[in-house]
Amino acid sequence: MPQNESIAVIGLGYVGLPVALSLAKKYDVVGFDINVKRVEALRAGTDSTEEVTDDALKQTSAKLTSDPEDLKGVTFFVIAVPTPIDEDKRPDLRPVIGASKTVGAALSKRAVVVYESTVYPGVTEEICGPVLEQASGLKCGVDFFLGYSPERINPGDKEHTFEKIVKVVAAQDAASTERVAAVYGSVITAGIHKAPSIKVAEAAKVIENTQRDLNIALMNELALIFDRLGIRTADVLAAARTKWNFLPFTPGLVGGHCIGVDPYYLTTKAQQVGYQPEVIMAGRRINDNVGAFVAQSTLKLLSKANLPMREARVGVLGLTFKENVPDLRNSRVPDIVRELKEFGITPMVHDPHADHEEAAAEYGIELSSWDAMTDLDALIYAVSHDFYQQHGAAGLTARIREYGVLVDVKSVMPPDSVDRGIHYWSL
Repeated sequence: MPQNESIAVIGLGYVGLPVALSLAKKYDVVGFDINVKRVEALRAGTDSTEEVTDDALKQTSAKLTSDPEDLKGVTFFVIAVPTPIDEDKRPDLRPVIGASKTVGAALSKRAVVVYESTVYPGVTEEICGPVLEQASGLKCGVDFFLGYSPERINPGDKEHTFEKIVKVVAAQDAASTERVAAVYGSVITAGIHKAPSIKVAEAAKVIENTQRDLNIALMNELALIFDRLGIRTADVLAAARTKWNFLPFTPGLVGGHCIGVDPYYLTTKAQQVGYQPEVIMAGRRINDNVGAFVAQSTLKLLSKANLPMREARVGVLGLTFKENVPDLRNSRVPDIVRELKEFGITPMVHDPHADHEEAAAEYGIELSSWDAMTDLDALIYAVSHDFYQQHGAAGLTARIREYGVLVDVKSVMPPDSVDRGIHYWSL
């Protein structure tokens, strides 16, 4: 194990923080983030992303900082900043370029800079490398070396943690690859896979979520078909899953900072090299329209139940992009809210994990209290947080008026658990 490495992790979000705390068990680690309030909270022992425990934060030896001066003298950098898309659904590389400039200013000879941020093939060497050169005055591949090791953190997953996921690594040359593999291999128990090039490693990451996106898109398209046929998608899938090789994907809202974003990185690069992707873009279009379809189905049910739409009390359970996490990035639940507003309905939204200020700033949604979610004409069960599941079907349906509407987006509730004449629908 290369005990002489000193490590800096740039970006202390869902990805970077677990990486920093894990590596700090074996090395001197600096955890850097430009968000001063975020660093102050982490120093105080609180992680708003809920990815690490308060005890782990209090016990770590990692130096958490927002001061770029603390990066000087580091020999091994890990850049784990977000790579979002812009309003036109094109890659927004500003965070990764900004992080590269910060690292470049502190870069010394023989250092390795490893990127974990999801990018399209070529970004690390063709964009980040030159930025590092310009900021440092050093020569890439001679004075310092590039590496890439795609992040595989699954927010909220306490089983597949950083150390328990196979780590793909790649670098500019064999020696650097071994160096990167040695650092990660000292803490990863699941094993190391050495990709033959940085571009291969970048491509591997971007297709992981593209594949998942397309599989969910297929399920969502099937849900659209089955809805017209008057059969429940969950029942069809339960039957189909009895075959040993049927893949267990389900329909749903596709949000978050990975599945709903990464495919656009690949399609952008494909277009740059003269290929117009068709299947990937079709999947994206289907998944991006699911929220509107859920809202429209709710409106149809309200009409069927003879409930006046503009006066209807509609509640939405869940706003985060997935269960049991506070992450609001790229959530598709606001699509449901937006569509309902088009028809004169302003629903109440509740989420036990979401930050109220962030919800208001990001989506213009004022979160309601749990006590307010009563006497509803319609309830849209969008995100199946444990908080809601603990109330059970009876506890949730009790919040709906007799002959009201229940929209079970993820088919969490058995239809036969719904009584009092409530109109049940699931995706």
